[in-house]
Amino acid sequence: MDNKQLTFYQKYGKRIFDLFFAIIGLVLLWPIFLLIGILIKLDSPGSIVFKQKRVGKDGKIFTMYKFRTMVKDAEKLKEKYRHLNEADGPVFKIRNDPRFTKIGKLLSHTGLDESPQLYNILRGEMDFVGPRPLPPQEDAKIPQDQQRIRRKAKPGLVSSWLANGAHNLTFKQWLEFDLKDIENKSLSYDIKIIFVSLCLLVQLILRGSDN
Repeated sequence: MDNKQLTFYQKYGKRIFDLFFAIIGLVLLWPIFLLIGILIKLDSPGSIVFKQKRVGKDGKIFTMYKFRTMVKDAEKLKEKYRHLNEADGPVFKIRNDPRFTKIGKLLSHTGLDESPQLYNILRGEMDFVGPRPLPPQEDAKIPQDQQRIRRKAKPGLVSSWLANGAHNLTFKQWLEFDLKDIENKSLSYDIKIIFVSLCLLVQLILRGSDN
C-alpha cells in the first residue's frame, strides 16, 4: 500500500494504540505473570520464558517470547511426535501435545502463554492485531506470493484467525484471515478482533484445559 493512501491510524495511531495498551497490560498483569512464573518453576525444570525466532515484518527475524508450556528440550522431541501433527500445510500443532507440562497445557489452551508478547509489542516487533508469526522453517514453506503479503505487516498478538476458530481452520483459511487482517487496518477493526479474542480467552479460562 502506498504511504499516501495510509490513514492516520495506519501511519501513527496503530503504534500509539499498541504502545499505550502494551504498557497498561504489562503494569496491570505483572502479579499474574509472577504467579504463572512460580507455577511453571514448581511444575517442571527449565526456564519460565520460552524464546523462539519468528519471522516479522519485511522478513526480519525477531525473538518472540511466551511462557514455557512444554518440557525442557521440547524442540528436540518434535520429530518424535510429528506423526501426531493435526495441522495441514507447513504448521506443526498438536492440541494435546505430549510435550506439555501440567501447567503448560492450561496456559496453552487458554492462550495465557502468549501474554509475554506484550513485551514484543512494546519493542515494536509485533502489533496487537496482525498475522500470527511463524518460525523461519515454517514461513519458508509458504508460497512466495502469500509469504510476500504476510510480510507486509507486523505479526499480531491476536488475529482474526484466532477469533474465528483457530485450530478448526485449514492453513488456507488461516492465510485468508491473515490477508484480511493486513487489508483492514483500522481502529474499529482492531478493537473488534481484540474484544472477540478477550471473550474467547475468558471462555477458555472458565472451561479450563479439558476442552
